Amino acid sequence: MSTTTHTPTVAEVDGPLTVSITRRVAPEDEMLMQAWVHAGTSMAERFEGFLGAGWVRSGPEDWHMLYRFDSRAHLDTWERSPERLRWLRSAADLVEHRRTEYRTGIEGWFDEPASSSVHEAGADAPTGPPPRWKQASVIWIAFFPTSLALSYLLSPFGGDWPVILRVLVTTLLATPWMTYVFLPFVTRLFGRWLKAD
Repeated sequence: MSTTTHTPTVAEVDGPLTVSITRRVAPEDEMLMQAWVHAGTSMAERFEGFLGAGWVRSGPEDWHMLYRFDSRAHLDTWERSPERLRWLRSAADLVEHRRTEYRTGIEGWFDEPASSSVHEAGADAPTGPPPRWKQASVIWIAFFPTSLALSYLLSPFGGDWPVILRVLVTTLLATPWMTYVFLPFVTRLFGRWLKAD
């Protein structure tokens, strides 16, 4: 399924732009989806202005993919490229496009976006982000057990390490765990509470 969305123009955006795309995939096609996502990221990396990409799953079918470019112009070059169009067509029978969101500013848990443009298939405009105090609470719920577990696990090895080395190793281990596994899990767990008024 292909959906065209309005995105901020070059005049509206002066700086990096993040694209968040939600796609639905049958659970039995997980390996095909991983290969398809990897191929798309490998292609995007070759385009000027590419800053990074990643993905997270919520449930057995929904995949949330992110990619970021340093400017609207570089993002347009990637999105309109023949390579990307062929890549999208190659998954026509694999994925169902659900939602595309374009954001500027520092997204997610830390700041409100400076601007946003959203298209969601078959739905009204999305609600805003949860209140900051709820976001902070969920982050703490994920952060506390992670920090505690890493402190215990690393104590036999790093008890004599300098503080800076202990913190370096702890954050290197905690950041991917929190970003890709635990924080998405805790967010889903508290999803109703986060969205409640």
